[in-house]
Parts: sequence; C-alpha cells; structure tokens
Amino acid sequence: MAGHESRKWMILVATMWIQAFTGTNFDFSAYSSELKAILGISQVQLNYLATASDLGKALGWSSGLALMYIPLWSVMFVAAFMGLFGYGIQWLVILDLISLPYFVVFFLCLLAGCSITWFNTVCFVLCIKNFPSNRPLALALTVSFNGVSAALYNLAAISMNPSLSHIYLLLNAFIPFITSIAALVPILRLPPVNPLPSDAIKHEQLIFVVLNVLAGITGLYLLFVHSTDSSTARVIFAGAILLLVLPLGIPGIIYAKDWSQRKVFSSFTLEGSGFLLVDADDLEFHKEFLSRENSQINVTSYSNGPTLTLSLTRIIGMGGARDEGCCGEIIGKDQLFMLGEEHKAGMLVKRLDFWLYYLAYFCGGTIGLVYSNNLGQIAQSLGHNSMTSTLITLYSSFSFFGRLLSAAPDFIRLKLYFARTGWLAIALVPTPIAFFLVAASGKEVALQAGTALIGLSSGFIFAAAVSITSELFGPNSVGVNHNILITNIPIGSLVYGFLAALIYDNNAAAGAATFAQQMMTDSVVCMGRKCYFSTFIWWGCLALFGFASSVLLFLRTRPAYDRFEQNRRANLLD
Repeated sequence: MAGHESRKWMILVATMWIQAFTGTNFDFSAYSSELKAILGISQVQLNYLATASDLGKALGWSSGLALMYIPLWSVMFVAAFMGLFGYGIQWLVILDLISLPYFVVFFLCLLAGCSITWFNTVCFVLCIKNFPSNRPLALALTVSFNGVSAALYNLAAISMNPSLSHIYLLLNAFIPFITSIAALVPILRLPPVNPLPSDAIKHEQLIFVVLNVLAGITGLYLLFVHSTDSSTARVIFAGAILLLVLPLGIPGIIYAKDWSQRKVFSSFTLEGSGFLLVDADDLEFHKEFLSRENSQINVTSYSNGPTLTLSLTRIIGMGGARDEGCCGEIIGKDQLFMLGEEHKAGMLVKRLDFWLYYLAYFCGGTIGLVYSNNLGQIAQSLGHNSMTSTLITLYSSFSFFGRLLSAAPDFIRLKLYFARTGWLAIALVPTPIAFFLVAASGKEVALQAGTALIGLSSGFIFAAAVSITSELFGPNSVGVNHNILITNIPIGSLVYGFLAALIYDNNAAAGAATFAQQMMTDSVVCMGRKCYFSTFIWWGCLALFGFASSVLLFLRTRPAYDRFEQNRRANLLD
C-alpha cells in the first residue's frame, strides 16, 4: 500500500515537471524582435504569429479525442514531437539556415501552441485519476508551475549564451521532449486507485500544504536569485532544478504519517477545503436542502466564521434581486439560484452570468497574456532592451504566485468565507492600475512594477477559472464549458494585439529615421513612449470594464454561494 502511495506522489512530481517546462508560449517576447527582423514583417504580422500560438489552445479538444484511441504516454509524446517540430523549424528559420514563407511560420506557431494544450491534458488526467479525493488541490498545485516556465527558460538561455535570443526556440523544442522522457517511467507505472478513508484524505491535504510551501520557496528563488553571467546562471539553474526534484522526498513523508498526524496535522483545520467548492457529496446535499426548503432564499452571515460579503456590499452597494433601478434589474434577471447545476453548451450561452464571466476573463487575464507577448517590443521601444529577460522573469514569477494564491481562499474558507467570484473581482483590480502606471511613466521601476502586477492578476485568473466554471455551470460539463470560455484567448490575442501593433506601426512610420530603416528592411521599429502609450490607456480602460463585469457577476452569484456555504456548514454540524 505504501508503495502505491509513493508511486502516486511520484506521478504528481512528474506532472509538476511537465507543467514547469511546457509553458513555452510565455517566452515569445524574448525572441520575437529577432524573428520579426529575420522575416522582415510588421508589428501587425508579428501579432498574428502570437495569435497563432494562442489559437493552438483552442484546439485542445483534439487531445481528448486522441485519448480515446491511444494511451496517455503516447499523447504526451505526440505533444513533445509537435513542439519539437514547431519550435525546431522556427529555430532554423531564425538562424537563416532555411527560408520559409510567412504562412508556413504561422502554421508552425499554431502547432507549437497546440502542443501546450496536449501537455495540459496529460497533466489534468494524471491529477484526476490519482487524486480523486483531493483532485482540486492537485490541479491547483500543478497548474501553478506552468507560471515559472519563462523564468526557468530565461535561466537556461543565460546559462548557454545571454546574447543569443534564438536559443529560446532551441530550448522550447528540446526541453519538453527531455522532460517527457523523464516523466515516462512514473506514468507507465500508474498505481491502482483505491478509496481513501477520511484520515488518509486529511493526510493528503497536509502533504499538499507542504508542497505549496516548497512551491512558494521555488517561486521566491527564481524571482530574487538571478544573474546575467553565464557561469553564475548555471549554478542558479542547477539550484532551481534541485528545488523541482526536492518533492521526490514525499515518499519519506508518507512513511512518517503517524508522526505528522500527532505533531503537525493538529495545527491545521482543512475540513471542507478544496480548490473546487462543488464536490459530489456537498452538491447532492445542497440540492436536497433546497428542495426541502421549497426554494426559499436565505442569506446569512455565519457566526462561526466572519464573511467578507457584507463588507463588500457596503462598498459597492446591495446586490440583491430586489434592488431598484437598471443595475438592480441586471442583477436580479435570471439570477443563478444554486451552484453546480449542469449547463449544456446551448444553455450556457444563453445565461447572462456566462457572458459577464466571459467579459471579465476577456478583459482581464487575456489582456495580461497579450501584454506578456509584447514585452520584447515594449522594452525595446522604451529604451530598456536589456531588461527583456528581467521582465519575462518578473511576469513569470508573479504569474506563478498568482496561481498559488488562487487556492488560498479554500484554505482560509472556514475562517474567512468569500464567494469565489468576489475573489475574481479582487484579482482584476491590479491590471488597470498597472497599465495606467506604465502609461504615466516609462521608467524602469514603473515598467517592472506594472509587469509584476499584471502577472499576479492574470496568474490568479488563469488558475481560478476552472473552479469558477465548475461551480457556476456544473462539474460534469466543465470540460466543454471551459473550452468555450477560453475561446476568448485567441480572440483577445488577435484584437488586443492588432490594436497594439497598429498603433506601434503608425508611430514607427511617423519617424523619419525609422522610416528609412523600414524602407531598407521592411521591418518596423518604433522608439519612445508614444509607441505604446495609447495602447496602455486602451488596455487599462478595457481592464476597468472587465472589473465592472466581474463585480456584476459577483453580485448576481453571491446569494447562490452564500446559500451553498450555509448548507455545507449545516451538513458538517449534522
């Protein structure tokens, strides 16, 4: 039995490795300027290449189809070969060893982006199969490691040669393939899954707390320990690898189970925690309770745990269905009555709650992703070209912390309860602040602070989105519904990126010296704050609109969350 448990945790560590080394889309800005110059394309055309990578994520359903016919390890290696081919050919193009037309490079970016979704599918399936009782915590932890990919690749690139940006493409091609080989043995030795007693489930939760602490240490290490010297960077990179290998000591923790329960576990109260509020038992009780109460709404503040709901209500106004005026009508119309009700695709797109959620994601996390794709040109235009790698590390590290923080509400929910849609609204606040800050000042400090805030905000949104989708629109339909939600990523990448590229190219063509360069190279380079000033203002305003959408979503769903929490606590007391 202990051997099966050890193998299960080895699979979790392998999943963390896969996530940590397959977020290859986050370092696009590191080599985008060189790719643009080699291909001789405009900023608008470069934006289409970034969109192609994001469009590959919309094809994630193909990996689920593949799992119906081939084993899991084969899906992983198909993803590895797609990335090897997509990034490897681009590397040959950027070295000028081969010449390809623009549409072929577009296809290569699409293929590389698709490989990321296939890797994600492998990770999700592994977590779901091996941690059925603590599936949400396993997903939250592993997904967070996708946020450190850019920081790890940045360290690896500096270790090899800090002056060659095309090395990122070489690393993107081969590191996921090598990681797949390293993860193969644990995946092939999947242990049998047996139901766990309540004590074992609590012990698993304790181990997840330990793993989250180790993850936080890894993120802080990557954020604060860095160097532009190759030899020093190699030592730092080795330290990062050591931190990723360290969780393999989990089998030792398992064998120390009795000691940990006596000495440590008594300090934690994790009952009812989990990344997804809607689990099968709680949901069935919730539905039964509502039927007994004859659909009567009863929203209360719990005496055994203070809530933030009432505090936020005082700030943004009462959000019940009985409010007067236009806002009250929007809040009360077709309001979600309970969590976990299954929504098929046709029903989903008819709900106002879904479109508010869609807009909040579209004007929040997606804008942050587009910002990261443009970091190379942003730093170059502001005269901070040498800062590109630092900015990538900042965005990556704070995105990682944002993803880790997305699980925090579940660990504190008995002490401080708040609807998850309310946490989503709070997570959107830093994004408009960051864009207005960067627009107001082109200094290095402002750019670094803005990048960190955007990374933190978008990371939280990316990680929390699966949970919110499951809670609002049903856990059994989450696969289809979440894929519908993330269609906003390629759309946003195209729209926001096109807006930024159009302003960039217009400002570049306005400069006489730059225009002469454009005539010689067919590539547009813009310098100065004017290149992205209007873009930052537009993005900031759109982020405010996303925040407003999230607040409306919170007000509309708050009664359902409060009823669910009230019923869950009543169930625990019975």
